[in-house]
Amino acid sequence: MGPPDLKGLYIIYIGGNRLSVEIPGCISNFPKFTQLDLSHNSFSGHVPMNLGNLQNLQLLRFDKNQLTNDPAMLQLGFLISLTNCKQMEVIRIGGNSFDGMLPRALGNLSASIEVFTADFCGIKGIIPSEIGNMSNLIKLRIGDNELIGTIPDTLGQLRKVQMLGLNDNKLQGSIHLNLCNLEIQIMDLSYNLFNGSLAPEISSVKGMRELYLLRNQFSGEIPRTIGQLHSLINLTLSNNRLHGPIPESLGNLISLQYLDLSKNNLYDEIPKSLEKLEELVYFNVSFNELRGEIPNRGSFNNLSADFFVGNSKLWGASQYKVMPCKAIILVYLMRHRNRNTLLPDLSTSPIIVKRISYYEVLNATNKFGEENLIGRGSIGKVYKEIFSDGMISAMKVINLDLEGTNKSFDTECHILCKICHRNLVKVITSCSNLDLKSMVLEYMPNGNLNKCLSSSNYFLNIVQRLEIMIDVASALEYLHHGFPSPIVHCDLKPSNILLDKDMVAHVADFGIAKLFTEGERILLTKTLGTIGYIAPEYGSTRLISTMANVYSFGIMLMETFTKMKPTNNTFVGEFTMRRWVFESFSNAITQIVDVDLMNAVENNVRAEESYFRSIMGLALECTADLPKERLAMKDVMSRLKKIKTEFC
Repeated sequence: MGPPDLKGLYIIYIGGNRLSVEIPGCISNFPKFTQLDLSHNSFSGHVPMNLGNLQNLQLLRFDKNQLTNDPAMLQLGFLISLTNCKQMEVIRIGGNSFDGMLPRALGNLSASIEVFTADFCGIKGIIPSEIGNMSNLIKLRIGDNELIGTIPDTLGQLRKVQMLGLNDNKLQGSIHLNLCNLEIQIMDLSYNLFNGSLAPEISSVKGMRELYLLRNQFSGEIPRTIGQLHSLINLTLSNNRLHGPIPESLGNLISLQYLDLSKNNLYDEIPKSLEKLEELVYFNVSFNELRGEIPNRGSFNNLSADFFVGNSKLWGASQYKVMPCKAIILVYLMRHRNRNTLLPDLSTSPIIVKRISYYEVLNATNKFGEENLIGRGSIGKVYKEIFSDGMISAMKVINLDLEGTNKSFDTECHILCKICHRNLVKVITSCSNLDLKSMVLEYMPNGNLNKCLSSSNYFLNIVQRLEIMIDVASALEYLHHGFPSPIVHCDLKPSNILLDKDMVAHVADFGIAKLFTEGERILLTKTLGTIGYIAPEYGSTRLISTMANVYSFGIMLMETFTKMKPTNNTFVGEFTMRRWVFESFSNAITQIVDVDLMNAVENNVRAEESYFRSIMGLALECTADLPKERLAMKDVMSRLKKIKTEFC
């Protein structure tokens, strides 16, 4: 029997493997192809120029590879060949190294194309005006590139576009009014050079759900008409040159969850109307010129003080601790000649800076002695610092002898600079030079969850355990849904859950975390995480997503209420911790719960069983074998709150 005849093949899907060859030119010899998915591999070399021969092609994906453009061509020539594919609906090419320009022929692609994504692939030059011919486009993402110039007027012809991502480029100019006539739901223009004022006509985009304009040069006042965008969930205008008052009309955004106006020149008072925003979980107005009292009702009761710092005339309830604003800036110069000179003049900073010399650091840590060692992370050690004035902090010192720690340190700093949440560890400052990389962290006097569960000196009651898991879920919900690019922690476990003096949990150690830029999955090339907490799909496909965090959370939820580790010798082969919980779920749920916890709860057996069955049932849903069958973190959060309401 000879080789199979593949000319009748319609679909080829080999995404998510480790293929590292070049894409063969003979792939165009299969004219019946309708779908070609080569994504999330390690394909290298040039994209074949004859893909246009696949005239029945509807879907083409080779995103997340190592493909390049023919250096002899200034433009992405393979896109020109695809103009022959008149049935094309989806093109995803992001996450490569093309280093070329978008051709004007882009406008000649199939009139039926609905998705075109080319994030993070080295595209240069301008956005061709012909892009406006793609009249059925629903999703356009060309962020994280090197695009220059302005947004072409013709983009206003994309009447059906719902997602527009032009972030992280070098685009400039103002936002054209014709964009306000589109049906955009998500628009990300962040990290560019856009300027001018925000047009009041933006209120015409009634379906807008997420608007990201951070890190630009927008000026003028925030238009009051933004308050008419009643579907808005996320509004991020930070790091611009906006001035004037915060509009009262923002209080009409009843669906708003995330509002970031930090690092502008806004003045006057924070409108009381914002107290009506019941869904608000993130509100940041730090480093403006605001004054007056901070609202203290509604969602404002749950906000961090960090969201208000840098406003010298702002005052509020004691929990905000806004006045005075203090921060520690600490830099270690291990081989610097002048050990007492740590920082340049920061007198213009709105923060009151406390300078700390290298000798103070040595004294505070007992010369980095073992007696001050309080923890070990994935890339270094953590020391307790006690200064002569009584101030206590924690210092994470990176082990530069370990392979990849420089990158891990940069990753952790990059991610921690983007995030701000009451249940995430706070970094006061960091230092990076040839001899030392370190971070100064908020000190957590109650250690970590692992210590509290494993030591006989600690006991967490039933309410404390649930509240800790709610804290962790709140942090993960923020990481998954608080940004256009979700963050996956990759090493979620009890030892990375730190507990402050009030037993509030803070997720720590982002050294191997992943920030998504394209799509919903990431292909890993090396082992990450801790055995027992790693999602099963990682072992089979090396692909992770936010669902990997959900899995780790589910395992940790089981461990928190059973005190059994997933690496216990009881669990061998297919008999995993999840299997153990599953087999006990129906008839013996209380038999697997921590004995000390069972002895401490009330004697209402039915209530106890119902409570623990709710907890373990949620944990089982979080740890489903298939990622798509797991709950989203926002749903996990809702379930935990419901359990607390019903039983605590």
